[in-house]
Amino acid sequence: MTAPSHSISRRHDIDALRALAFALVIVYHVAMYYVADWHWHIKSPHAAEWLQMPMRALNLWRMDLVFLVSGLALGLVRRGRTVAGLVRLRSGRLLLPLAFGMAVVVPYQPYVQGVASGLITPGFGAFLLRYYGGGPWPAGAFDGWEARVTWNHLWYLAYLWAYTVVLAVLLPWLESAPGQRLRRAFTGLRGLALFAWPVLPLVLYSVLLWRHFPPTHDLIHDAWLHAVYFTLFLYGYWIGLDAGLWAELVRLRWRALVAALALLVLFTALRGVAVQQGGWLARTAMRVLADLYLWSTLLAILGWAHHRLNRPWPWLRWAQEAVYPWYLLHQTAIIVLAVALARWQLGPVLEPLALLAGTVLVCWAMTAVVRRVRWLRPLFGLPRGAKGLRPRAAGLSLGSPQMP
Repeated sequence: MTAPSHSISRRHDIDALRALAFALVIVYHVAMYYVADWHWHIKSPHAAEWLQMPMRALNLWRMDLVFLVSGLALGLVRRGRTVAGLVRLRSGRLLLPLAFGMAVVVPYQPYVQGVASGLITPGFGAFLLRYYGGGPWPAGAFDGWEARVTWNHLWYLAYLWAYTVVLAVLLPWLESAPGQRLRRAFTGLRGLALFAWPVLPLVLYSVLLWRHFPPTHDLIHDAWLHAVYFTLFLYGYWIGLDAGLWAELVRLRWRALVAALALLVLFTALRGVAVQQGGWLARTAMRVLADLYLWSTLLAILGWAHHRLNRPWPWLRWAQEAVYPWYLLHQTAIIVLAVALARWQLGPVLEPLALLAGTVLVCWAMTAVVRRVRWLRPLFGLPRGAKGLRPRAAGLSLGSPQMP
């Protein structure tokens, strides 16, 4: 069987969208340090309750966008490769950075969380010996203490690898005549049908799974998130470079944006009532409303990205290799800097600005080193080579091997 055919096109917007989606993840994690009453590894004394509303508006679609873009990337990587070759390629690009990240990049995060909670004695060296030795840890010492090690923000890599393997297993059927008919039915959706049909599976998951499987990010007990993320991953794979669907996304961009904003206003207005009532029916209705907002937002983002970002931006070539190392490094950089900045007592305005600027600077500097050291590159998901790969066409680079 051959992979679905796509028209060759220079698609700078997809590269730019990928970079901006991961940049948003970094900004979101900086804000998690400051949003009041939301669990995170550590919290600032300047935590603010007003951040909850904009953070919730982002949280309802930010990772969904990342998985949709990742599925789109897999569709481009798939071209010309066998199923076994595809799995082998993605395993090397995902599992090696995941293992390295868990062993080297992540450990400072549970250490700081454990010390902040008073359940771990200060002393990073002693913590590492215990961490690499498999604990055990006091209950609640850090997120993932039950497993004795944690991947924290790197859960995305494990999930993406799992979805890649599942999709690879399904490829013989997806690329069969019935599978191609289903894909053409999806890419052939137009107008209201594009708003309505793809969101129905998400609504079904909310009704059947959401109450019973709250998010855990532990890979095993995350049935609801798996259903949502894999579905969007598959949507991305189907979308590919289908010219007709992308043209429709551009045509609908204003309607999608208006629909997303209206649904967000409605969700925000009704959420307080639903929480106060506390009934499962009211909460499920709000979850379904969130699904409608999520899909409308994704349609708006894809349409506007293709309309506005499909040009050879000067920063794209750099971003293609920088995104993956920045993703691996950013959360540890945030926590290291948050601990350091807390001593300066900069206040609720200067400190967040300094934390965001410092995180950008640290990630930029460390990525500059990683890109130039051959043996470090594979540990951060990059192909070997002192200067990396030079894509033949920037718009097709999303399918290059360094894509997570």
